[in-house]
Amino acid sequence: MSVRVHCNDPSALLNQINQKVREGSIDTWTIDSDGDFTHSPAQWKNKAWFRPRIETGQILFRIIPAKGTRITKAVYGVFHGRFIEMLISHFDEDFSVVTATALAVTGTDVVVG
Repeated sequence: MSVRVHCNDPSALLNQINQKVREGSIDTWTIDSDGDFTHSPAQWKNKAWFRPRIETGQILFRIIPAKGTRITKAVYGVFHGRFIEMLISHFDEDFSVVTATALAVTGTDVVVG
């Protein structure tokens, strides 16, 4: 359960995403003190977080559940779908491909808190 964003400069893109979220240009996501993203509408806030990791040619956003919970299909679908929607709406010229996995990736995703 991760989102991979393929781009030429992953660090610059992550900095741009962080900046737009922090300044309020993107108001449907917030960033916590660890640099993790959660969807901000009350129904979804703090149900899960995306933790970014810079890799060669991409940013990997791993999904992490709230402590002591499992990620439901609804939370998975909303978080992945809306995060990708945000990327396309605000950063379409800054990456080439974005993908989401259908199931948890061993060694990458944390699906039980």
